[in-house]
Amino acid sequence: MKKLMLIGLLLLLPPNMLASPISAAQKPCISQSEVKFENEFRRLWIDHVLWTSNYITSATTAGAEDQKQVLARLLKNQEDIGNSIKPYYGEAAGNRLTELLKEHITIAGDMVEAAKSGKGAKVNQLNKDWHRNADDIVAFLSSANPHLKNNDLKKLFYMHLELVTDDLSASLVKDWDARIVSIDEGLTHIIIMADAISEAIVKQFPNQFKS
Repeated sequence: MKKLMLIGLLLLLPPNMLASPISAAQKPCISQSEVKFENEFRRLWIDHVLWTSNYITSATTAGAEDQKQVLARLLKNQEDIGNSIKPYYGEAAGNRLTELLKEHITIAGDMVEAAKSGKGAKVNQLNKDWHRNADDIVAFLSSANPHLKNNDLKKLFYMHLELVTDDLSASLVKDWDARIVSIDEGLTHIIIMADAISEAIVKQFPNQFKS
């Protein structure tokens, strides 16, 4: 009888009084400006992978006539990424990121040419330069934002390099199935990396993402 009375009393209580502390807690809504920034930033890095892959296609295809145009579009993407952080870190910082990313692309292009020519020693040296450049990018971003840990970001960038290398290697031996896998994995990974960076920027500058 007492049990039935208790159940009856519970049924009379307002639903919000029955909710658990976790479900009742209201999470702050994501602002439109945050959604817009994170989506645009993610798109820029997706373009980075896609145009890098397109350049590999052009550079490793005999007789391809679009290599120059594809490279120009790829380099423009690095400018777009640098410009995307200027509202938060300033003109000089945005230009510095663009400079580092263009170096990233230039080294990658040199690696493609060396690999095509079978120059293994040069590929190895360029790969070291490529990772040194990645270290520079990571150091730049992590020093600018306390929410970006150097070691965590380095792992993300190194994986990006590995997946681009997989794309190139598969292209050179014409293993198209493996290349599809590497591109798919590259796109999935770059979204994770882009989100890690954009979320850190939002945390660092919350007042710029209120509306």
